[in-house]
Amino acid sequence: MTLSDAASFAWWWTAWRRGDAALDDVIDALEGIHHVTGLPGHDEPLSLVFAFPALRDLGAVSAGLALPADGDPLGLGGPADFNTAALDTGEAVVLAGAGLGLIPHRAGHGVVWQCLPAARRQLPDLGEADRGLRHTLATTAHRLDGRQLGHELPELADALLNLRHRHMPHAPAGTPALCVDLAARALQAWAIADLAPIEELSPLEAAARRALVAACSPEVWPPAP
Repeated sequence: MTLSDAASFAWWWTAWRRGDAALDDVIDALEGIHHVTGLPGHDEPLSLVFAFPALRDLGAVSAGLALPADGDPLGLGGPADFNTAALDTGEAVVLAGAGLGLIPHRAGHGVVWQCLPAARRQLPDLGEADRGLRHTLATTAHRLDGRQLGHELPELADALLNLRHRHMPHAPAGTPALCVDLAARALQAWAIADLAPIEELSPLEAAARRALVAACSPEVWPPAP
């Protein structure tokens, strides 16, 4: 599993806003053709070259991730229209300082980002999300230990035995190392949770989503050095 469109946008827009990444590097990292629609003061869709400065001029200071699911509006603060749109897609970007959010819609080889009003939100604490993921992963492995996974679900058994082998997502300069590591572990845990539709894996998926939101939301990052 790799970073979603919204998670990648959150990291790279924040890096650009902080001066840690050039716009050309951001466009290369996000890949494909991206346009932003619905920006206040702009009637036409904007490419990233123009959308990024426009979002900055609207007051955005960072971009953070939301990963809502049914019954769990994780990373959302309203209003209802934004929450509904984010829930439909399963992810969104919230632009701190601008009162705006972006909803990604895949379009061919690119993404169209729909801009909507978005309120401030409550977020999981970074350390709490990290500890929660570690605890839930250990608890999940313990609960599944007696199910003879090697025979019933060999792929799940292999994944739980190879937790040290995980893919590190490509992060821009300035992203805290602990956030990159947490994102990698969250993606790994989420991929494990997706391997089988069994009840024991539901808490792991929820913990992975919380960890990824914290890792990709600069509002809860440690202060920049």
